[in-house]
Amino acid sequence: MARKSDALRIAVVGIGPRGLGALEALAARCSDVDLCPAVEVFDPTECPGAGPNFDPSQDPLCLLNIPLRSIDIGAPGYPGAPTGGFAHLVSGLTGDDFPSRATFGGHLTARFAVLAESSNISIARRRENVCRIEYADDGWWLWGRAERFGPFDEVLLTQGQPSTGPDPQLARWMEHALTHGLDLVPAYPDHRLLKLARSWAGRSVAIRGLGLSTLDVLRLLTSGLGGHFADGRYHPSGAEPSRILPFSLDGRPPAPKPATAVLDAMFDPEPDETRSFESALTAAMAEPADHALRRICAAVIRAAARIWRLAGGSGAEADIETWLEIERQDPGAQETRTAIETLHGDLAMALGWTTPSEGYVVGQLWRKWQNELRRGFNPALADPTTAAALVRFDEGLKRFSYGPPVSAAQEMSILVEAGLVDLCAVADPDIVLHSDGWQLVEDDTQARAHAMVDAVLPGPDLDRVTDPLMIDLRDKGLLTPVAEGLGARTAFDGRLVGRGGDALPGLALLGRMALGSVIAVDSIHDCFGAAADRWAMGVVGRLTAEA
Repeated sequence: MARKSDALRIAVVGIGPRGLGALEALAARCSDVDLCPAVEVFDPTECPGAGPNFDPSQDPLCLLNIPLRSIDIGAPGYPGAPTGGFAHLVSGLTGDDFPSRATFGGHLTARFAVLAESSNISIARRRENVCRIEYADDGWWLWGRAERFGPFDEVLLTQGQPSTGPDPQLARWMEHALTHGLDLVPAYPDHRLLKLARSWAGRSVAIRGLGLSTLDVLRLLTSGLGGHFADGRYHPSGAEPSRILPFSLDGRPPAPKPATAVLDAMFDPEPDETRSFESALTAAMAEPADHALRRICAAVIRAAARIWRLAGGSGAEADIETWLEIERQDPGAQETRTAIETLHGDLAMALGWTTPSEGYVVGQLWRKWQNELRRGFNPALADPTTAAALVRFDEGLKRFSYGPPVSAAQEMSILVEAGLVDLCAVADPDIVLHSDGWQLVEDDTQARAHAMVDAVLPGPDLDRVTDPLMIDLRDKGLLTPVAEGLGARTAFDGRLVGRGGDALPGLALLGRMALGSVIAVDSIHDCFGAAADRWAMGVVGRLTAEA
């Protein structure tokens, strides 16, 4: 076959891991048909391929929440690509170790460099923020700060989490901090947090949120300030805050993943159980929300009961069913333990010291089925209420399926015992504003914080975005929500579905801002998975038809 015209042009807005995964998939698909489009990447980042979440220059104390043995990102599939994925190339770590975000980011930037030099697609970088997109007779045009670019046959949006307006609570706190000269800082970027934290010695600090980001913050406020953990104790440097007060809506830390490959394998589903789950998910996508969840949970119950028996539990399907019934209605309402009891109990389960609970079993099994969940959910055109219910169910189980390293939970436990971390007002406390900070009030307990760290990631609510490009697309009706509070409607191949209900020609979006059209988007594996390949396949199909 003769080479197609090099005049075919593609724009990619955002070049973090998802943009990299999409371009690698495109390069592989283009090689199959001898197509060589020109790609222009729009992103001011200094670390293409990694993005801010995996910036290679960030503090090595910030860790992935996936052990090396579970990072299943293989080598790119285009001709001339290097062989071996991240897990095969990293040195100095065992399979049970959790790599740093910086180490993984270095791998991603290296992958981008190889792609830009050796693949069959030509890539030009423009360090521009795109603020407007318009369609004309000759294709799509993109506007930067002072210049327009185009026309493009295809445009892909992979910006990740765009700038978003604060929720009412955070907006009130921001005004309070500005008025009184208080420190209110997001968890990331870490270098900004650490710079401010050097002035917090001897002062109390609150952390809004109790998820994975909070564990990074704890590490930065301790080891990052010169302290260290040894012999089951924390050895302070004297530069730490006097007290750290994390809190969240439910007041419970996430459950750590199983500590070793042997323990983790105990939660593996059998092939017939996975096939049953896939069949149940396919059928569920065409059903009303309640029926859909019940059908999916029926497949979970059978596998979870078997695993529970294997792990030493009673294995009663009725117990698993009861747990899931509550989970569907009110995620986490089954939990009656205090925050410290939850931390210690989940650690014991992750280390294999005690029999796992029904929730721990279900959560680990659900983690094993994340790829199957994406494959069955993402291409389907579910009713918005069904999509929203499944997203809510998946988000609720993240307290197990997206759990941290055992080491992070152990460090938190040590800090609690040392009195540095205080869980006295951890479960949705009232927050009273004072001129010198924030006062956390829970029942009869009160605690004052002089600084606040926001470790809560905004949701994909299109109504709250403040990014000029997203606002532009939303106001034009090119970006429409799946349901209230969720992300954009997209077609099978990632193309945006406009206000009229039709997929837009050549304008696509991948990632968490499409949550509801897709699911389980916050995993690095999703960036290099089926969604990226479906987009690339659609692009190649359209470009070859037009060439």
